[in-house]
Amino acid sequence: MKEPAVADSTCLIGLERIGRLDILQALFEPLVIPPKVQEEFGVAIEWIEVEPPSNRMLVDALKLMVDEGEAEAIALAMEKGWPLVVDDRKARAWAKRLGIRVIGTAGILVRAKREGVIPAVKPLIEALQQVGFRLGTELVSEMLRLAGEE
Repeated sequence: MKEPAVADSTCLIGLERIGRLDILQALFEPLVIPPKVQEEFGVAIEWIEVEPPSNRMLVDALKLMVDEGEAEAIALAMEKGWPLVVDDRKARAWAKRLGIRVIGTAGILVRAKREGVIPAVKPLIEALQQVGFRLGTELVSEMLRLAGEE
């Protein structure tokens, strides 16, 4: 079942590099990104909406802890009350402190398999690693376990 979400750029860039942005489209509707994330991503996709956060004070405060794209994404997710797609550890921690539900690229792949969007997680993990997307050994093991592929 699709749900709305706000995304940071890391997942978008990783999945775009392996030609699998369709996974995000299959899981999230709408998928919204703030302008700074659009700038970092660099690709305009018709089904990804760009919307600025309205709370600039929150963005400015968050920029003291995380980069500008992450700050805008956290603020936008908080405003909308939607989950945030983010991989950066520090950004995830700040989002959680603000009561935002977070999901990373790893969680998206596991969810996509569970929902029948993809047949297997392992080939996508390998493809992401080949394009320089970093996934720790423990995380990969956990992904494969959760996906029933260990």
